[in-house]
Formats: sequence, C-alpha cells, structure tokens
Amino acid sequence: MAEGLNATAAALLGLLHEGPMTGGQLMASAEKRLGSYWSMTRSQVYRELPALAEMGYVKLGKPGPRASQPYSITPAGKRVFARWLSEAPSTESIRNPVALRVAFGGHYSASALRDMYTKATQAHNDALSDIREQAKQAKTDGDNYGAAALEFAVGYHKAALAWLKSAPTK
Repeated sequence: MAEGLNATAAALLGLLHEGPMTGGQLMASAEKRLGSYWSMTRSQVYRELPALAEMGYVKLGKPGPRASQPYSITPAGKRVFARWLSEAPSTESIRNPVALRVAFGGHYSASALRDMYTKATQAHNDALSDIREQAKQAKTDGDNYGAAALEFAVGYHKAALAWLKSAPTK
C-alpha cells in the first residue's frame, strides 16, 4: 500500500485532482462520482483530510464561509496517488444488509421476508435507473472511465435483483 494510503484517502486524492475542495465539496463529489459503487462517510472524509495534510499529500487553503477550508493536492500527493494506482487492488468484501438478514431468515415470518424483498427490489430498480442515466451522461461527457465504473454498479444491481427473485420466503 502506497505509504499507508487506504482506499478512502486515495479516493480523496483522486477527487482533488479536479481542483481544491472543502470537505463538504469532497463528500458531494464522492457521492456523485463514486457513490454508485463506493461509499464514504462524512466521518471517514474528515478523519482522512487532516492525516493527508500531516503526511504532506494535501495542503489547506484559506478559510472560507463558515470556517470551511479548501484542500488541494500537493505534488507529493500526486506521486503517492500514482503509486497507489499502480498497486494491485485489495480483496473486496461484500456487505449487503438484505443478504445479512436473509442469513437469519428463519427468524422472519414469510410476509416480513416478502416485504423486505419488495422494498429491496424497489430500491435496486430505482438505483439501476439512476445509474444507467449517470452512465449515459458520463458517456455523453466523454468520461469513458467513469462510465465503465458505473457499469459495475449496473451489473451489481442486476445481480441483486436476480437474487431477490430467487430468495426463499419460507
């Protein structure tokens, strides 16, 4: 791992290649660009930014309204980000709250399971529709890499929908 750079820190550095941003702007950018397949919490962002500054990978700008401070990537940050990109990705882990509950499905009534599946199906259908629109826009904007990453999210939601159709109800 590039000098202790975790995936959240690397994602922040990647986003800062677009220009200086405050923590709130980074959260909004992460949600827009990465949220379909990678999640970051506000606490993760605000924990990583001071650590990145301490390591010399980002620098603080002048305070703005409501004491917000923009961060910008430094040359050292660009180098460590490039090293991170060259490393093999770590092994992924799947965390699906519906699958976790299904693992304990024997404790549910049949109607509660069906209700959970219905809500999850609707959520995946809504997400799939939104992500397809985002991918179409990314392609229109010439962002082939962003569109390719969004296709992962499309595949995920399609797989989740197929699984929900076959999940046991009792």
